[in-house]
Amino acid sequence: MIARMNLTPKTVGWLAAAVTVTIWTSFIVIARASAAHNLTPLDIVFLRIVGAGIVLLPWAWWSMSRGRQPSVGFLGLSPLSWRATVFTGFFGSVLYASLAYSGFFFAPAAHASVLLPGSLPLWTTILAIVILKEKVTQTRAVGLLCILIGGVSVGGASLLKAFEGGDVWIGDLLFMTAASCWATYGIFVRRNGLDAVHTTVAVTVFSVFTYVPVYGLLAWTAVIESKLAAAPALEVIFQALYQGAGTVVIAGIGFNLMIRYFGPIRTTMLTSLVPGLSATAAAILLDEALPPNLLMGLALVTVGILIGARRA
Repeated sequence: MIARMNLTPKTVGWLAAAVTVTIWTSFIVIARASAAHNLTPLDIVFLRIVGAGIVLLPWAWWSMSRGRQPSVGFLGLSPLSWRATVFTGFFGSVLYASLAYSGFFFAPAAHASVLLPGSLPLWTTILAIVILKEKVTQTRAVGLLCILIGGVSVGGASLLKAFEGGDVWIGDLLFMTAASCWATYGIFVRRNGLDAVHTTVAVTVFSVFTYVPVYGLLAWTAVIESKLAAAPALEVIFQALYQGAGTVVIAGIGFNLMIRYFGPIRTTMLTSLVPGLSATAAAILLDEALPPNLLMGLALVTVGILIGARRA
């Protein structure tokens, strides 16, 4: 389809970046707003996976039945091998989503703005050095230092408040861990040269056939709390459509296209607008406070990403 539209790789990469940044920005605000409503974090993860499955699984089956998409692993439903399907599905969907959505129930969206997209370049660079043997230029090193200091200025303040009984630090820790999971997923995609659409389908297949039955069993036996049955129908439908079709299908394919055309480090650096936009939106729409340490952390992270995004 891209070839028929006569789009250059550079154009495709920048279009994917624009779409992905927009969805990631709204994702942070909507996820935090959802924490104040009727669903638990694991309920939202469930709706995210089901929404993506409703869109992708019928399309994947249709493509495979006509030979337009290969059937390789995971019971013949995934276009990737068993190993790739399990790895990408676990780190890029089940674990990442569970950690990220749980974080929003402890920490405000402004913290997520700094620590989710902000720490992603740091984790990605560390993994790229260790696994891909990529070299870090002096410019990117300066950018990463800014990101690190910015993250510490936010997370460190939350950690100090833990001695006063606060639990925001738990959300900060969950955001940082979620970012490391997404970085691991991105490095794996890059290292193995995985196709964007095939990877997104594989992630969804794994999530649907692992998370959904486990969640259903645990919720039915009351091992975990679920508010799904009591939630308003409109909220359930919205979360399934936005979190599934939006953040998984559209943003997932967009992120993988960015990885393909820009590489893992430069891709995460190109998310420079997300922290500022999402923090500003949270302040306006959710009436969140922006204390000095958070503003400093936000500025440092944004500057660090911008510095790192420059070509050597």
